[in-house]
Amino acid sequence: MAKLIGAIGVSHTPTIGYARDRKLAQDPVWAPIFEAFEPLKDWLAEQKPDALVMIYNDHVTSFSFDHYSAFALGVGDQYAVADEGGGPRDLPAVPGHAEFARYLARAVMAQDFDLSLFQHKPLDHGCLSPLCLLTPPEETWPIPIVPLQCGVLQFPAPSAKRCLDLGKALRKAIDAWPEDKRVVIVATGGLSHQVHGERAGFNNTAWDEAFLDMLQNDPDRLAGMTHAEYAKLGGFESAEVIMWLIMRGAMSDKVACHHRTYYLPSMTAIATVRYEDQGQDTSQAERERVRHETTRQLEGVEDLEGTYPFTLEISAKAYRANRFLQSLVDPAARKRFLTDPEAEFEAAGLSDEERDLIRRRDWGGMIRYGFIFFVLEKLGAVLGVPNPQIYASMKGLTLEAFLATRNAQITYSVSRN
Repeated sequence: MAKLIGAIGVSHTPTIGYARDRKLAQDPVWAPIFEAFEPLKDWLAEQKPDALVMIYNDHVTSFSFDHYSAFALGVGDQYAVADEGGGPRDLPAVPGHAEFARYLARAVMAQDFDLSLFQHKPLDHGCLSPLCLLTPPEETWPIPIVPLQCGVLQFPAPSAKRCLDLGKALRKAIDAWPEDKRVVIVATGGLSHQVHGERAGFNNTAWDEAFLDMLQNDPDRLAGMTHAEYAKLGGFESAEVIMWLIMRGAMSDKVACHHRTYYLPSMTAIATVRYEDQGQDTSQAERERVRHETTRQLEGVEDLEGTYPFTLEISAKAYRANRFLQSLVDPAARKRFLTDPEAEFEAAGLSDEERDLIRRRDWGGMIRYGFIFFVLEKLGAVLGVPNPQIYASMKGLTLEAFLATRNAQITYSVSRN
């Protein structure tokens, strides 16, 4: 069984990454930041966890307001370094623990938390500022991560209580993971700061210290606070500290604090903490229940002949192919594809098998490979192939034979023509 061996809370201000990249560890202004992270880095190096669950918020870098989710879990196997305006930092891509992430997605959603999922979103300073001091990369990063992006910038946003409850669901999911793995959960953000408006530069050290006390000893009190109360006490952007309640919710009522620091050099109060659980693990009966719930929704679907559920594993395998066919909704992409499909296959990085399936218009083969039907009908619209022709092909029938099985013998597609 998997085990949650500890929990960490750290600020994620971009000044942390700035100081690291410029090798300012000996500068007296920046040195306290490095000193605060050093014990956490050493502990992680000693413990060698198999995965870090990184709780952070993106800063309108990879996530924008055309689709802004409350909680978005990364389920990919690698995450690029985001360009935040001046070019990406000189860091290697971060490995994702895809197997664990996909399990967590199933296990948490089985507990009625409706997560959004992503695979190829670059990570900005919300994740990478602290990560580069917690697990400094050489040529590669030493520990794979599962990123959990929280939508705390646009309101309505998740409540503090919802964050605490998500942490509890995460803990049950981690404990129920049948692999013999060791996990650490890391929350980022805060502490007191405000970066917009006439109140920019607001800090409140007394509140920051009180927050850390309550986080350890009375998280339910923090869970009862509103975003406005957090903003009043700590500055508007500091309301992101509700993400720390996800980490705290993953621990039992009683925790031991083995590390705590606080430093306010400029705009954002920088804090670090490390907790270890002193309570009971999830019971065996509850672990078994959660494990069963992760697969119950699709139990028996394998008995449905000619049915191919689009799971996270299939989505990852066929990601480029589905993304390629989805791109045909763009008129310029359609024109390029019809003019020189081979060049477009190459630009999209499609495998030989994916290219062959598209070339041969093997509709059934594409479905069995992992193309979802709704990109096939887009390809059909581009090629002038009506939907019923695709249905017939998947069933191994002629169009006429398929139409004879319908109440009305009609053809149609999603094309406007």
